[in-house]
Amino acid sequence: MSRIAEAFQNGKAFIPFVTGGDPSLEVTKELIIAMEQAGADLIEIGLPFSDPIAEGPVIQEANERALAAGCTTDKLFEMVKEVRQIVKVPLVFLTYMNPIYIYGKERFMKRCRETGIDGIIVPDLPFEEKQELAPDCEAYGIDLISLIAPTSKKRILKIAADAKGFVYCVSSLGVTGVRSEIRTDIRSMTALVRQATQIPCAVGFGISTPEQAAAMAAVSDGAIVGSAIVKLVAKYGADSREPVFEYVKKMKDALRGI
Repeated sequence: MSRIAEAFQNGKAFIPFVTGGDPSLEVTKELIIAMEQAGADLIEIGLPFSDPIAEGPVIQEANERALAAGCTTDKLFEMVKEVRQIVKVPLVFLTYMNPIYIYGKERFMKRCRETGIDGIIVPDLPFEEKQELAPDCEAYGIDLISLIAPTSKKRILKIAADAKGFVYCVSSLGVTGVRSEIRTDIRSMTALVRQATQIPCAVGFGISTPEQAAAMAAVSDGAIVGSAIVKLVAKYGADSREPVFEYVKKMKDALRGI
């Protein structure tokens, strides 16, 4: 069983996101370790990029801070290699096509495998163009994780049937960011996903409170949270380890027993 599959074996999964290199790679490393200790089941790491089109202002600004601090793809891979000696939960990169192309598709996937990255999420890779990356991912055992938005029934079934790792159900149209309420009919979306695949599905975009996380996890296999964590990092900077630990613990506790 893959590490990603194992992440969903112990009840509902909590999946936090952090932007790599914000405010520094050393802090990112501390945060990944702290998030695992706080109960994170799988951790997403954003590879900083100058034009992250799926992201709202909170994560865009984090990307800018990370790039300004000198974070590069190679430096991020080195940090992952170090943190992988300590952390056992799956690690997934969230990135865009441009950084992968610049780095070289095969070289990127090879480095993912060497450093201990289990999967990648690429928001600007449409399902119809999945073959741009799928062969390289498969060659190196990296799960190319599919995003499913609130779209047509036929399209949801088609994407889910071809999914790897886990299915990322997008709770809201638009960019990432904290939302006061989530109105999408997630229950219907996840029901469709389950018709097409046995792979777990987790819900992200807009989740920030324990109540929202519990509500989303109740109709799926887990909850994904990014902007709320990145906001804490923006606020506390080098001292964000404790606030992030406490937040992740609170969110994971909300999912226990569902």
